[in-house]
Amino acid sequence: MKFETVIGLEVHVELATASKMFCGCSTSFGAAANSQVCPICLGMPGVLPVVNQEAVQLALKTAVAFHCQIAAVCRFARKSYFYPDLPKNYQISQYEEPLATGGWLEISGQRIRIRRIHLEEDAGKLIHPEQDQTYSLIDFNRTGIPLMEIVTEPDLRSPEAAVEFLQRLRQNLRYLRVSDCSMEEGSLRCDANISVRREGQPGLGVKVEVKNLNSFKSVRKALLFEASRQTRLLIEGKPFRQETRLWNENLGITESMRGKEQAHDYRYFPEPDLVPLRFEAGVTASLKTEVVELPQARRERLIKDYGLSSYEAEVLTAEKEVADYFEEAVRYYPQPRMVANWIMGDLAGLLREKKCAINQQPVTAEMLGELARMVHDGKITMTAAKDVLRETFNTGKHPALVVQERNLVQIDDASAVKTVVDQVIAENPKAWADFLAGTDKAIGFLIGQVMRKTRGRANPRKVEELIRGYRHGK
Repeated sequence: MKFETVIGLEVHVELATASKMFCGCSTSFGAAANSQVCPICLGMPGVLPVVNQEAVQLALKTAVAFHCQIAAVCRFARKSYFYPDLPKNYQISQYEEPLATGGWLEISGQRIRIRRIHLEEDAGKLIHPEQDQTYSLIDFNRTGIPLMEIVTEPDLRSPEAAVEFLQRLRQNLRYLRVSDCSMEEGSLRCDANISVRREGQPGLGVKVEVKNLNSFKSVRKALLFEASRQTRLLIEGKPFRQETRLWNENLGITESMRGKEQAHDYRYFPEPDLVPLRFEAGVTASLKTEVVELPQARRERLIKDYGLSSYEAEVLTAEKEVADYFEEAVRYYPQPRMVANWIMGDLAGLLREKKCAINQQPVTAEMLGELARMVHDGKITMTAAKDVLRETFNTGKHPALVVQERNLVQIDDASAVKTVVDQVIAENPKAWADFLAGTDKAIGFLIGQVMRKTRGRANPRKVEELIRGYRHGK
């Protein structure tokens, strides 16, 4: 008997605004506990919320990018429930009248439908001191931070597909600059609704919600476990209920948290302190001008316009800043494959080593283009170029200046190269004898010695020609 997994996601995205959803408090991450609060986000009696216009615009831009239908009118609602870090005992959210509906995002050739996009405010954060488990602390800094919730239809059929969707979604949102989507800082979180049914069975199985998954690894592991758990219960004929479960990372299991709430449990009703939002008929058309070229379209264009492979285009478009850097560097040195190799190879290695982003380091696109051109023109060797790149990365000096200061211009004088080759042969009689005896790999050692003596300035092709010429009596 075969079973099928059905997954829908509820993704909570912290929007990149300077202030909170309904007040002017800062949204910056890492501030001292309870230092970014006011009577509004603390839910004091008599206060009145005011909608953050920037948050609305960012959500609208997302809706347009994902092909959604924007509502002519949308309204905020009160979602009532008690939780220690929810100071008002209700959350201002949207229910019956969301900001946008419909839409889709493509993964692996499949369109994953988006049911709705709506705005709401975040809750605070509970802190559990390790030294004393008898009490908890509350940091209200996060309370009121603007969230955009993106809810998919149950179109995903595996944990791997769910992870791919989240990765593509994160990439698109970062391109749009609506959120930094830092899962480490909690600005991208996910609840997953998962059910298992017999293959071919109409309708859905018993739905279980897995809450607050904050890494791609956790999403995959939690959904794999839950799919296996539900399948086992179905095979054994054991009943199980619709519920909310939490992922226990340490034990690698999901654990029951509570019975799954229905809409009536939250006692939704229109927020009386906020007027409805009305959008003019031309809002979609005007927002389309703000939507940048998204990753999938850019990948296709890089393959078509620059002759890149699918893999190269995938790597270069993973972050918008990297794709921008690549295209700018190609303007200075119009050899796309060579530029791609520099970015994906040596420059990427330096970025990993220093743990910084491509727009946070001193090697400009013009500098990289100039460095690649010097190699192409034979001014410096590839070995020297790698050293120049590292020094430019560490000091910010222009590559041309580094080449000049370190006297790295390639040696073109054939007699000068011949003198060094003769010296290396004389100093390494065994390697030379091995080479003459037919051990061809010995030539690599000899070439390396010449390059070391010339500090990488000799042309390795010319060095090899000289050495082979000696063997053939030239």
